[in-house]
Amino acid sequence: MKRPYLVHFLSIFTDEFISIKAYSGIKDNNLGPSGEFRPSFPLQNFYLLRSHHFNCKFVGIDQSGREIYTKFVESDNFGNFNFKVPLTETTKDISKWQIYETSYYPGVELHLGCFIPMILESPKKYVICDFDKTLVDTRYSTTKELYHSLTSPIESYPTVIPGVNLFKSFIEKDYSPFIVSASPHFYENAIKDWLYKNGIYTAGILLKDYRHAFHPFSGELTPKDIKVHGLYKLNHLLNIILLGGFPSEVIMIGDSHESDPTIYLIFAKLLKGSHDPWAVWNSIKQFPIFNSSKAQSSKILNKFYQLKNLKLRHKEDHSIKIKIYIRKIRENEKIKIPTALEKDAKDIIFFS
Repeated sequence: MKRPYLVHFLSIFTDEFISIKAYSGIKDNNLGPSGEFRPSFPLQNFYLLRSHHFNCKFVGIDQSGREIYTKFVESDNFGNFNFKVPLTETTKDISKWQIYETSYYPGVELHLGCFIPMILESPKKYVICDFDKTLVDTRYSTTKELYHSLTSPIESYPTVIPGVNLFKSFIEKDYSPFIVSASPHFYENAIKDWLYKNGIYTAGILLKDYRHAFHPFSGELTPKDIKVHGLYKLNHLLNIILLGGFPSEVIMIGDSHESDPTIYLIFAKLLKGSHDPWAVWNSIKQFPIFNSSKAQSSKILNKFYQLKNLKLRHKEDHSIKIKIYIRKIRENEKIKIPTALEKDAKDIIFFS
C-alpha cells in the first residue's frame, strides 16, 4: 500500500524556539510477508526523486501525554517543511511530536509517526560529520560500483573504524551530533539503518536533495551541483547554526576525498571573529566548489547575514572553540588547500 511517510524529521529544542525541518514522500511499507523488518537499500527509495505536496498536522505532546500544541503546515512542492515554533509557557513542555498527513485521503488523518526533539542546552556543542569515506568506505566511481551502492545495504561496505570511534567519542561527551553528506536524499533510510547498527542513534541527518538540481525555479541547486558539493555543504553547515543557535564548540570531521578541508576552514572563519558577509562571499565564490547562480548567491549571502546577526546576539562568540579532523584516504596524501587558507590549515588534525 502506498501512503505518505516522513523520510526525514529533525526537531531541535533550544532555549528560544523549537526548529522543525522535515520532508515527506510516498512509499510502500518496508515489511516482509510475515511483518519482519527488511534492511533497506537506496534503490528502494529511488522514487523519492518525484515531487509531492502535503498538508500536515504537527501535534505537541507533553510528558503526561496531553496534546498542548497544534499547528497545520503546508509543505513546499518538494514535500519539505521548515519552520520554527516560539518557546512559550505552553510549548516549552513539548516532549514529543505526533505528525499527521491530512490531505492525501480527504477526511482521513494518516499518522506519520511520533518523534522526540533533539534538546540543545547551553553551552551548545556540535559535532558535525561527513558520511562517505569518513564513516564508511563507499565507492561510486564506476557504473558497477554505483549500481552496487543503490542495490545493497550500506553495511556491505567497509566501516572506517577510526572515523566511527572519533565521532562516537564526541557524542559520549554530550556533543549534539549531525551528519552532513552529499549522498542523495533517498539514501536516508539506508544511512539510518547503518547508524543504528553502529550504535549512533541521535544524529540529525542532512543529505543532498538532487530534485532541486532539475527544477528551474528552485534556486537551491543547479545541474553542475550534481558533482560539486561546496555550496551545498556550506549551506547545511549554516542551517545547523541557524536551526540550533550559536555554539560554544564545534567539531567537524571529514575526509580528503572531495572538498571537506576547504569547506570546513571557510565555515570556521565565518564562525570566528567579525566579517562583512558581502566581503566573505566575494572572497570565496572564486573557488570552483562555490561556483553559483545569482539565485544561489542571494540565498547563501542571506544566510551569511543571518549568521552575523546571530553572532551579535551571542555575547561569547569570541571564545568559540573549533576543531577540524580530516581522514587521509591515502596515508602519504598531500591535501590541496587554497592559498588563502593555508595559514588556517595548520590547525587541521589528520587521521587515517
